[in-house]
Amino acid sequence: EVQLQASGGGLVQPGGSLRLSCAASGFAFNNYDMSWIRQGAGEGVEWLAAINSGGVSTYYADSVKGRFTISRDNAKNTLYLQMNSLKPEDTAVYYCAAVPARTRVPTVAQEYDYWGQGTQVTVSS
Repeated sequence: EVQLQASGGGLVQPGGSLRLSCAASGFAFNNYDMSWIRQGAGEGVEWLAAINSGGVSTYYADSVKGRFTISRDNAKNTLYLQMNSLKPEDTAVYYCAAVPARTRVPTVAQEYDYWGQGTQVTVSS
């Protein structure tokens, strides 16, 4: 059974930083492309960042480019999202998501087959 458990969310002041983690189990993590996706209250889902199965290639939405960094440790079956310069509009539930590796890494949330439980990030003073 595929399991993805995101953690590391919390309350942070504007301009602050957080590091999210996503522990993966039940599948061959190093054969899957991974993404972070978020959903604000009353809003649709927003794809944020993706990384290919080998961890070599990364992709970012314009809204987070230069502030967020996606990475993975295949030896630990863990995905990360380093978030810097956080803004109130970054407040959302953050999800990690997985899809079997493809020639072209998906950059659309709906193309991901498996989603984790999510972790709440609140940016407020």
